[in-house]
Amino acid sequence: MEDDEQAGGEEYLFKVVLIGDSAVGKSNLLSRRWKSTAKRSRPRSGTLLAKNASGPVTSAYYRGAVGALLVYDISRKTTFDSVERWLNELTTHCDTTVARMLVGNKCDLEDIRDVSVEEGKSFAEEHGLFFMETSALDATNVQEAFEVVIREIYKNVSRKVLNSDSYKAELSVNRVTLVKNGADSRKNRCCSG
Repeated sequence: MEDDEQAGGEEYLFKVVLIGDSAVGKSNLLSRRWKSTAKRSRPRSGTLLAKNASGPVTSAYYRGAVGALLVYDISRKTTFDSVERWLNELTTHCDTTVARMLVGNKCDLEDIRDVSVEEGKSFAEEHGLFFMETSALDATNVQEAFEVVIREIYKNVSRKVLNSDSYKAELSVNRVTLVKNGADSRKNRCCSG
């Protein structure tokens, strides 16, 4: 973090939630994202407090979220059909400025695809979401998906910072923590930039 601090950069902690049906690969996306980040030699400002949920969640789960990845499995149409329900829940509990991305995970399963790229793009366009297909298995677009969300969050936060110095102070931190929703979240903590 020294390079960013010496260059006048600031470190932010962004809360991003990963939501979607069970077994769509949310935990694997988080794991792959942090493995990729750990391999980088230079730290980045704009890091994540990421939480994942596949079951019913309370409004407290969403509190403070500035980004969301709505994840479905491209090989299971039912998980795509559930995305609208997850989006409605997100909209109910979060500010409209939350950076939102639709993620079609498991694109390595092309031979058993059940949701076309066009269906994903169309849904994302209709609801004003970013869209990307990923594979946590082979790391396809995982880092890129998180980076798109981070950039959008940073734009949203920068706009608010211009209007409120206290908001900036609230977000400014010098640590990165990855938290997976659940009882044993300690094993998923990670300090990286």
